Amino acid sequence: MPNDIFNEVEQFLNNAFVKEDAALLKTKQSIIDGKLPLISVSENQGKFLHILTRLCNPKKILEIGTLGGYSTIWMARALQPGGQLISLELDQHHADVALANFREAGLQDKITIRLGKALDTLPKLVEEGAGPFDVIFIDADKEPYAEYFEWSLKLSKPGTLIIADNVVREGHILDKNTKDSEVIGVQRLINVMANTNGITATIIQNVGNKNHDGIALAIVDEAK
Repeated sequence: MPNDIFNEVEQFLNNAFVKEDAALLKTKQSIIDGKLPLISVSENQGKFLHILTRLCNPKKILEIGTLGGYSTIWMARALQPGGQLISLELDQHHADVALANFREAGLQDKITIRLGKALDTLPKLVEEGAGPFDVIFIDADKEPYAEYFEWSLKLSKPGTLIIADNVVREGHILDKNTKDSEVIGVQRLINVMANTNGITATIIQNVGNKNHDGIALAIVDEAK
């Protein structure tokens, strides 16, 4: 089936269900203007992420990978009163763009960006007792996805929802001989998730203007 029909359906669904306000539209434009990578979740995926997050009635959300803050805003708007979202970001420019977008959305008091390598920050969050989080969203560099997931478990409680984006890679996860480090990282994540006790997990394929990819979902049944 050609990609054109996927894109047409995606646009139809966006028009039907996704009502982006000025803050979300400006966030998308700021990512273009700031020359950030154009890899944010799509509009409909942002709405889906918001719905998943709302179902958890979250007081605490952790995001690994801020970029320009588009997905962050969708999730932060699902926080319960007094709730907080911590987003981990490596790049200072990305963080600056995102912070401006949070102010535009009126969410600057609900969102904190922790700058630095996520694999350095995650152990600190454990040491600080920052968790447990109600929702954790992983959408960053793919090579350490398995490690991000394992640290996420340490920051979870029974009922925590862990979400990981971009985990089908246009089907390249089936290639056992791949040399692509991002695909290998996702393959490692899938292996870890499939062999971790105390979680209920699956992966859903998706198509659209982000091509053929997928999203991993895991509910924590037993805290680590």
